[in-house]
Amino acid sequence: MKVHLRLLRFNPETDGEPHFEEYTVEADPMDRLLDCLHQVKWRHDSSLALRRSCAHGICGSDTMLINGVNALACKVLVKDMKQPVTVEPMRGLPVIKDFIVDMEPFFAGYRAVKPWLIPDPDAHEPARERIQTPDERERFDDTTKCILCAACTTSCPIFWSDTEYVGPAAIVNAHRFIFDSRDYGSRERLQILSGKGGVFKCRTAFNCTAACPRGIKVTKAIQEVKRAALYDTF
Repeated sequence: MKVHLRLLRFNPETDGEPHFEEYTVEADPMDRLLDCLHQVKWRHDSSLALRRSCAHGICGSDTMLINGVNALACKVLVKDMKQPVTVEPMRGLPVIKDFIVDMEPFFAGYRAVKPWLIPDPDAHEPARERIQTPDERERFDDTTKCILCAACTTSCPIFWSDTEYVGPAAIVNAHRFIFDSRDYGSRERLQILSGKGGVFKCRTAFNCTAACPRGIKVTKAIQEVKRAALYDTF
């Protein structure tokens, strides 16, 4: 079948402003949008710039705005796309070229919440692994699924307009450690997230939950972090 693509192109070295270019490629209904973009790059215009790696929905590198919705190009099937298929870069991050955006603001928010295990500072290194019960592990299981694709964060209208907001993905990754029974950094993270650019910037638009390609209940995690910050319930 023929697939009609409408791609937002922008090369800051040669273009005054972003503009749409249209392409038509042949594809099987079970092909993915990423396959179509590869056809454009390999057979029509080698200057097309995009990120991709695993092509199986794990690395999270090919997040794009597809027909107005954030998604991974490697997970969207041709048969499910309304034509013409409009593809744009993620919103809220500076465009380097075409669909490649500068991810540094996203990762700055991620780093700000200390997304790593902080052990008991008064304890010696354990002689064996730190044990958890199944219930303790289940408490934060959902937020371990994040692949840092930025789909949730760049779907958030607060993130688009407020450069200080750490964004949904950062809060999801903070949640993963705040509710980890082995971690001793929860209060420190909650202090960070109670600040000006933290969790209370969220206005519960639910865009983040709808955009997540891993099915994480992002808005629920954000609300749980809010409650923990207010009531010390972690």
